[in-house]
Amino acid sequence: MGSDEQHKAVLLEEVLVALNIKTNGNYIDATFGRGGHARAILSRLDSHGQLLALDRDPQAISAAAELSSDPRFHIEQAPFSGIAGIASKYGLLGKVDGILFDLGVSSPQLDNAERGFSFQHDGPLDMRMDRQSGQSAAQWLASADEKEIANVIKTYGEERFAKRIARRIVQTREEQEIDTTAKLAAIVSQAIPKYEPGKHPATRTFQAIRIFINNELDELRQALDQVLAVLCQGGRLLFISFHSLEDRMVKQCMRKWAKGDPYPPDMPVTDDALNPLLKIIGKLVRPTESEIKNNPRARSATLRVAEYLGGHDG
Repeated sequence: MGSDEQHKAVLLEEVLVALNIKTNGNYIDATFGRGGHARAILSRLDSHGQLLALDRDPQAISAAAELSSDPRFHIEQAPFSGIAGIASKYGLLGKVDGILFDLGVSSPQLDNAERGFSFQHDGPLDMRMDRQSGQSAAQWLASADEKEIANVIKTYGEERFAKRIARRIVQTREEQEIDTTAKLAAIVSQAIPKYEPGKHPATRTFQAIRIFINNELDELRQALDQVLAVLCQGGRLLFISFHSLEDRMVKQCMRKWAKGDPYPPDMPVTDDALNPLLKIIGKLVRPTESEIKNNPRARSATLRVAEYLGGHDG
């Protein structure tokens, strides 16, 4: 699994360059997945370096078993909203040289029909990153009212036909259980009059329900509140996003920290007096055409990079 999944790690070379890896540094992979990025980072660390990985998916923890004998590597089954507490547990608070967040669903999760993330593989309508906690997508769709369903699809999927889709879902569930990905995909397809060419009509709806079921945007918001306390001065912060909602949150947060303290616009203030917390490194990074050809799922990926300048938020 190792080498194959490493090839699937999105923006791998760009991540390694952006992390500016010190061989004896401390790093956190906040979204281990199947370990493509983690293995590449480990390969650049000497015996004094450390990599702490997080993932809330038990299958990701299983995939990390082959690395368990490496004394430089530690993994915790946890959402990245707990990053500061876990860093503290390992004595890494304020000592981390780089953190990587690769947001969204991993290829193995999408390809496993039993996980219920994809409309391309029929299976139980689950969508939970951790199937031991919370309600599944099917359970939520069976009980939520039409207004709530429409609001979720509109808010998290930016789907203009959200009301129409929600109405069709509620009508259908009165006649049959919506318990498989194929059933939901068919309902959405029937509810939408026409759609963007080359894009499955259920794409935005599946994204929206997945984000809601896993509380993804709130998890990200909590992580953003903690990351500066985890990094050392000069530490790098990397976010790979796959949709505009995540990327917008990251961009706004980075810009706020890079801007520094708010002052009245007519007050003359030097840059150092603004006390910026971050320096944004480079422009938004996108995958090359070559990478997209080898891994079509990388197409919508974007990478933002920043460096922590020290100081504290607030």
